[in-house]
Amino acid sequence: MIVYHDILKKLSDAGYSSYKIQHQKLIPGSTLNRIRQNEPINTTTIDTICRLCKCQPKDLLSWKPDERE
Repeated sequence: MIVYHDILKKLSDAGYSSYKIQHQKLIPGSTLNRIRQNEPINTTTIDTICRLCKCQPKDLLSWKPDERE
């Protein structure tokens, strides 16, 4: 399963609050909620986050086996 690593903190450190992100229509509010709940997001969103934070995808997420594996 994919696990996100403090994406909202990384965005905040880069100067992007949840309000600013939604107000500038950078990432939809529903997608921010998906990030908060560790639910899947698409690669376009990952690309946007990497651009805003000037980072690589590996800085945002990792993979770990599910408990059933």
